[in-house]
Amino acid sequence: MIKKYLVIGNPVEHSLSPKLHNYWIKENNINAVYDKKRIDESELKNIVSEVKEGKISGINVTVPFKRTIIPFLDKLSPEAEDTQSVNTIYLQDGKIIGHNTDIAGFELAIKYSKYDLASKRIFVLGAGGVAPSIIYSLRKMKVSKITLSNRTKEKAESLKNLFKNIEIVDWGETVNFDMIINATSIGLKNEDGIKFDYSAAGPDKFFYDVIYNPKETIFLKRAKLFGNRTENGKMMFLYQAHQAFTIWHKIMPEINDETIKLLD
Repeated sequence: MIKKYLVIGNPVEHSLSPKLHNYWIKENNINAVYDKKRIDESELKNIVSEVKEGKISGINVTVPFKRTIIPFLDKLSPEAEDTQSVNTIYLQDGKIIGHNTDIAGFELAIKYSKYDLASKRIFVLGAGGVAPSIIYSLRKMKVSKITLSNRTKEKAESLKNLFKNIEIVDWGETVNFDMIINATSIGLKNEDGIKFDYSAAGPDKFFYDVIYNPKETIFLKRAKLFGNRTENGKMMFLYQAHQAFTIWHKIMPEINDETIKLLD
C-alpha cells in the first residue's frame, strides 16, 4: 500500500514540500507519495482523524494552522509544547503526536550560514506561524536581545506569555539590531513589501527572510541595496523537512548540492 503524506495550509500553493519530499522518497525507494492540500480551519479535525485511521501517514502543517491544530492532537513533543507550534504530525502507539521541526530547521540554517548569533540583538517581524520557533532557537543560541513587532500588537503581546524577556514595539518602528528576521508571510506575493526604513537600519546588518519562494523578496532586495547581508529561508525549509522525513521514514535523507539546487 502506498503511504500518503501531506502539507496543509492556506495558502499552500507556493510550498515546495512535495517537490523535496517526493525527491527523497524516490531516492530512498520508499512506497509513498507526498501532496499539498489547501484547507480551511473547519477541516482540521477531519484531516487529523485520517491520520488516526491510517489513511494519511504524516502531515506537515504550515500557516495559519501551526497553533490551531493543537487541540486535535493527543500529545505534543517538548519543543511543540514550549512554542505552542506544530509543523509535523505522525501516529505513534495509537496517539497523534504533534512535533516542531522548525526550531532545529532554523538553528541548522544559521549554523550553515556561519553567522554567530551569540550576544547579537535580533529584531523579529511577525508573531504568528514560525515566530515562536525562531524566538525559541534564538534564545538557545544566546542572543543578547530580542525585539518583536507585529501588525496586530495583541498577537505580539500574547507571545510574551511564552517568552518573558522579549520587547514589543509598534509595527513600522525601527530599533537597533544586528540581525532582522521577517517571520511574516509578507513577501509571498511579489508585490508585497514591508514598511520599513532601510536607511535608518544602516549597512552591514543581516537580513533574513523565512520565505524561500519567491527566492528574493522585496525585503531582501531592498536590504541588499543598502549594503546588507541577506539570506532567504531555503536552508531552514530544507532542514525542517529533513527532520520530518527522518521521523516519518526512519531514514535520514541526504542534503547535498543536488537537493539544494532542487529548490532554486
